[in-house]
Amino acid sequence: MRVTIQRVSEASVLVNQEAKSKIKQGLVVLLGISSDDCSDDIEWLCKKIIALRIFADEQGKMNKSLLDIDGEILLISQFTLFASTKKGNRPSYIRSAHPDIAIPLYEEFHKCLEQLSGKVLATGEFGADMKVCLCNDGPVTINIDSKIRE
Repeated sequence: MRVTIQRVSEASVLVNQEAKSKIKQGLVVLLGISSDDCSDDIEWLCKKIIALRIFADEQGKMNKSLLDIDGEILLISQFTLFASTKKGNRPSYIRSAHPDIAIPLYEEFHKCLEQLSGKVLATGEFGADMKVCLCNDGPVTINIDSKIRE
């Protein structure tokens, strides 16, 4: 699994030109699922996201987690995180999981993040054409891959 996490002051998502979800201060989590991902990837990644200390403390140092600031999460499925541009200029998405694999893992990931954060998550709509609007705070953008675990 791969995530791109953006620290935001606010974010929202539109589906079919209608507001689906919005958050104030917190994280936008773009989630890519590959065909070899499993529950172990979900648990490790969700714990990492919740514990990341990327919010400013009283001295302006990134020292607080999402839980420390009582922040929100907007979770968006993003199969293009597994794009391969090795050949030519048209990305290949062969490593991205098919919906029959990805949807249950996405739902499990969503549930795990909700449990760890203690909050209902804002979401997009799996497989939909979405318009994500956000104000990246910092900017702070972090990529994490559950197979690399750096």
